[in-house]
Amino acid sequence: MSLGPQPVPASSSKRSSGAGSLYQFFAPGGVLSCSHHAYEFREGQLRMAQAVEKAIEERRHLIVEAGTGTGKTLAYLVPAIRSGKRVIVSTGTKNLQEQLFLKDIPFLERALFPEGKPRLSVSYMKGRGNYLCRKKLYDLTRHPVLSGLEEIEHYRAIAAWEPGTETGDRSELASLPESSLLWHKLDARADSCLGQRCSSWEHCFITAMRRRALENDIIIVNHHLFFADLGIKQQAENAPDAGILPEAGIVIFDEAHELEDIAGNYFGISVSAARIDELCRDVESSLDENHLRTGSISRAIKSLRERTARFFALLPAGEGRFGFENRGEFLEENGDQFIGLRRALTRLAAEIENLSPKPEEVFAFSRRAEELNVQLGFLLEHEDKNTVFWIERRRGARTHVSLEATPIDVAPILRDCLWSKLDTAILTSATLAVGGGFSYVSGRLGIDHARELIVASHYDYQRQALLYVPPDLPDPRNPQFAALAAERIRLLLTISRGRAFVLFTSHAQMKDVHERLLGQLEFPMLRQGDAPKSALLDEFRLTPNSVLFATSSFWQGVDVQGEQLSCVIIDRLPFAVPTDPVIRARVEAIDAEGGNAFFDYQVPSAVIILKQGFGRLIRSLQDRGLLVLLDNRILRKTYGRVFLESLPNYRRTTALEAVERWFGFEQQQVP
Repeated sequence: MSLGPQPVPASSSKRSSGAGSLYQFFAPGGVLSCSHHAYEFREGQLRMAQAVEKAIEERRHLIVEAGTGTGKTLAYLVPAIRSGKRVIVSTGTKNLQEQLFLKDIPFLERALFPEGKPRLSVSYMKGRGNYLCRKKLYDLTRHPVLSGLEEIEHYRAIAAWEPGTETGDRSELASLPESSLLWHKLDARADSCLGQRCSSWEHCFITAMRRRALENDIIIVNHHLFFADLGIKQQAENAPDAGILPEAGIVIFDEAHELEDIAGNYFGISVSAARIDELCRDVESSLDENHLRTGSISRAIKSLRERTARFFALLPAGEGRFGFENRGEFLEENGDQFIGLRRALTRLAAEIENLSPKPEEVFAFSRRAEELNVQLGFLLEHEDKNTVFWIERRRGARTHVSLEATPIDVAPILRDCLWSKLDTAILTSATLAVGGGFSYVSGRLGIDHARELIVASHYDYQRQALLYVPPDLPDPRNPQFAALAAERIRLLLTISRGRAFVLFTSHAQMKDVHERLLGQLEFPMLRQGDAPKSALLDEFRLTPNSVLFATSSFWQGVDVQGEQLSCVIIDRLPFAVPTDPVIRARVEAIDAEGGNAFFDYQVPSAVIILKQGFGRLIRSLQDRGLLVLLDNRILRKTYGRVFLESLPNYRRTTALEAVERWFGFEQQQVP
């Protein structure tokens, strides 16, 4: 994959006009202050912009921790726009994507080009599952096979919307619920895409999106799309049309603390019984629509389903995520079933290829069967010291079982296929530094010799935030911890009058404490899982004095400003589960190389997560509130110093009385 260096896009010649130097843009009385009535000069924002500009000029990579309130999006957008190069901005959340596309870039366009003429062309790209596949819709229209009144209703809405939409983005269909099963059958996922062989190729929304991106100055994506695209290009180096993102000289990773886990997922492999069954269903549906189902294909599909069920039933017992260390022994005992499953996939691919006439979908079906075959071979037979092999089993209405392979260390992969191919990569987040440096993140991501910058937050944490750590609670691993923690949470919420997030490191702990406090609090209690995340956040914002109990998905990417969120309570230091197969493999690899995995990996990882969780509280200059960590190991253990040195300069206390004074609790009690 080649990402740079780049020719200048045709439209970039227009970008040279505007604000002169960066200082003239960001300084007091400069362009930015004249363009925004609430602008306040931030020295850190200017420093970051200058560092980004220098990195672009020198074709260097840059890592920047920009504290909350720095204004980092403008700090990287302005020098990137001024460079004249094509820029890809990759974000961790949909909210930030929308902020960039709908707010920040239109604002900059007005500020940089005050004559009002549009000077920037921008693409906002999501994952392929967000877009309609026209061929699938047309096929369904010709041969309607719908299940129930709900699918009929959804089909009518999609069919009525399709002729008028320019993007095919399902977000335009406000009436279509997120849970729509029909949409999953009609979306433009890559595994069913025929590429240029498709009869709807010229009118395809993905094709149109790729064409627009090739003409654009700025392309806004998310990390999942970026690494999915990078993975596709790595697997098809000689295919010019692989992937949908164009080449770019500059890639900016905002919320870059998420990169290691996301890259690991997309450079890994996953094969599940459900994935094979989905292939069987797609083949049956297509051949039935085209009246091409033969007895031999039906027998091949039946055999594949039977072989799949038999093979996955033989996998080692266990729940959740667990290691698959005994692959060799498993193959010795069950080699016949493994070979039988692979032969069944080969047989189905051959039967599909032998069809005459061949519907367009045939090429995608045979490719999917062959890909599953190759991946199964890798998962059971491959020996790679940098790969951990594991199993996931989830119980529900139906048991989900999958075989997984994940890179233990993504650093060499990213060093080879990403950082070495880019002129400039900018990695930024409010939480990248550990103990005042970037050795952890640069080592985990394999980004060598990058420039580094830490920009302190614009907020006055000494005045705005109090951190309380109770010294008297037991170790979180103590059986008595949950009961005592629940009682302390009750006291703290009484003092704060609710208005709190209570964040947990596990669903079990959240459920336990929530149940203990039912009937004990006078405030509305919301719990993750009882409604969609967006609905819970809306209810929290609109319900006075409410308390939200939540786990990992609420530790980051959540923004609630004002008094409605005045307290964030975290149950324990967020160390990753040591028995997780990927975590355990990374720990063992670091120790085997002579490192200290606890201090080199587990502590820094937990530091970044804790900083994210605490970062939910202070989101504006007017915010004020209480942070609570119920885990006093941060005070008692040697490694606690790393956490404290990495956190912002909060005011700190171990006294409950100080918490009461912080909220003026005594005055609240006066009639």
